[in-house]
Amino acid sequence: MFASMRLMASSISNRFNPGYRMWMPTMPMVLLHAEHASESSPATAVFRVLPKMTKHEVKEYLTKIYDLPVVQVRTQNYLGKRMRIIGKRQIVYAKRPDYKKAFVTFDNTLADTGIGSL
Repeated sequence: MFASMRLMASSISNRFNPGYRMWMPTMPMVLLHAEHASESSPATAVFRVLPKMTKHEVKEYLTKIYDLPVVQVRTQNYLGKRMRIIGKRQIVYAKRPDYKKAFVTFDNTLADTGIGSL
């Protein structure tokens, strides 16, 4: 039984070309703010990312999937807001999730960020 399952799995994987693999990201990036390029400064954008994402992963994500010319990535970690919910009988403490902001600087070839005119 297991040999036939292994044979079936190998025949399925042989159907697909191993050179054509697409990496589908499971890490969401939310665009918070973007600025167009000017004569004195390049285009920049601010993303909200998961705390476990590194600078290298943010750069690879933007360059490989969206084909954007990323020059520099800076990050800042933020702690989630702590809340105290007061009910009739008890006080419940809660916390929003932690997050990270990624500040991305693009190359001078990218003049318009596509968000609209300033």
